[in-house]
Amino acid sequence: MSSYDHTPHPHTTSRLDGTSPGPAKVNDGRVGLNGRIGLRLTALVGTMVCAYVFGAIALISLPSAIASHNPTILIAWVSSNFLQLVLLPVIIVGQNLQARAADKRSLQTYRDAEAVLHEALEIQKHLESQDKVLADLIAAAQLGARG
Repeated sequence: MSSYDHTPHPHTTSRLDGTSPGPAKVNDGRVGLNGRIGLRLTALVGTMVCAYVFGAIALISLPSAIASHNPTILIAWVSSNFLQLVLLPVIIVGQNLQARAADKRSLQTYRDAEAVLHEALEIQKHLESQDKVLADLIAAAQLGARG
């Protein structure tokens, strides 16, 4: 005799029977062809080596920008050639580092959620065993009250 019928959440059921997906990862194959191409290019451009190469490429046009003696051309060189070429890979490197940290936090949160699910199920078992003991005590008290 139980005074409570436990109805598990559908997500809990799918976690327990192993049908729910694990935490999503960028390279887990669910990104499609365009996503894989984008990831590959981002991985290629998002390196400090690429930043150094782009910096060298930008410096090739610096002498002609200086020789023009035109401040507009110098500003255009700094903004379009140097900053855009060099900062793009540097920013991607920083974003990749942040993404790795976010992935670690996400995985830890996922593991924490699994642990909380396990603990909740253990609490449910404990409550069921208490329900049984209480039902036995109530039955014994009712028998004692009759006799």
